Amino acid sequence: MRKLIVLLLVGIMVISSGFVGVGNLRRNSFNPQVNSEMVAKGLLEALKIGAKKSAEKASSVDGFYKNTEIFIPVPKDAQVVKTALEKAGMKKQITEFELSMNRAAEEACKSALPIMLDAIKGITFSDAMAILNGSKDAATVYLKDKTKPKLQEAFKPIVKEAISKVKVTMYWEKAMKSYNKINLIPSSKKINPDLEAYITSKAIDGLFKLIAKEEAQIRENPAARTTDLLKKIFK
Repeated sequence: MRKLIVLLLVGIMVISSGFVGVGNLRRNSFNPQVNSEMVAKGLLEALKIGAKKSAEKASSVDGFYKNTEIFIPVPKDAQVVKTALEKAGMKKQITEFELSMNRAAEEACKSALPIMLDAIKGITFSDAMAILNGSKDAATVYLKDKTKPKLQEAFKPIVKEAISKVKVTMYWEKAMKSYNKINLIPSSKKINPDLEAYITSKAIDGLFKLIAKEEAQIRENPAARTTDLLKKIFK
């Protein structure tokens, strides 16, 4: 019975930041009067609530920029530019560039919720039970597998528009102009990162990091369910 409790929680804990803590997992018990179908429905409901919370966090102002776990830094192949400008006292150019990239990601994540909800609606009863009985990150993995291609497709035009809206390219060119002024020995390697692909990838990764974080938090501190259906699952 205890094993079943843990398996149920693993599925529900995926993205449920809207739940309120009620103590240790060992003090909770699974309601024996609840059947497997109700458990599966409860999981779907929890996923919907969690998806909404995660998307809202990622798409909020400073959702990326002030969250160190998902903050989007200068691309690796442009780190030399960042280092040089900071050493030369031109940190402002880098700060503006990084802020613009994070703003673009926040803008893109506004389109994430409908895509995730569509994936959740498509979960079959057997899918739900597999998630409940799967690994600790089974629900996160399921959502990522089902939504990543669609998220990439949806994010690309939004990121492209956001890059223009928040002037990412302008800030990058401004940083490069400053870099070229202080770089007395020009590099033979052209520094020209694919900002659209980079921001798209980082935005999606950040979204799922939020999901994974919620999953881990709930595993460590089990929470009460806030809907009637979820309350029925537990005594």
